[in-house]
Amino acid sequence: MRATGINHVSISAVDLEESTRFYEDVFAMERIPTPTFESPVQWLRVGNLQLHLFLDDSPAPSRHHIGITVDDFDAAYEAVKARTSDTWGWQLVELPSRQVQLYFRDPSDNLIELNWPDADTLDRSRYPELRRIADYFPQKPDSEQAVLYLTGPPGR
Repeated sequence: MRATGINHVSISAVDLEESTRFYEDVFAMERIPTPTFESPVQWLRVGNLQLHLFLDDSPAPSRHHIGITVDDFDAAYEAVKARTSDTWGWQLVELPSRQVQLYFRDPSDNLIELNWPDADTLDRSRYPELRRIADYFPQKPDSEQAVLYLTGPPGR
């Protein structure tokens, strides 16, 4: 037996409606039918996967996060920037593979990582905070092989 994919990710929401609207408004996620559980839950469609939000006022883990790929980095960047604040955290990094990660926190303080496949397709003048991770942390010789987007069958 082996796992064939990830079906969904669940994260907590202090205010279920506010968090649901955030993911709808910023990432055009779609509410989908949700079973009734002991406590309130909302399921959202993200492409062929799902994000499950569950009502919980416990603090979000500081480093646990979800990575979201978008089809328009400029639009996503502007939407996120308009709806978050520096107090929630904000970091934009370029990996050795030239892929980009934007870290920020959602309304329930969950850490979100917005992913983009190619820094060379971005107008760097629009992103003054974009920094190469190699400028902060020495990289290993094979670091450029570490990629967010896997292609082909496992083991190749």
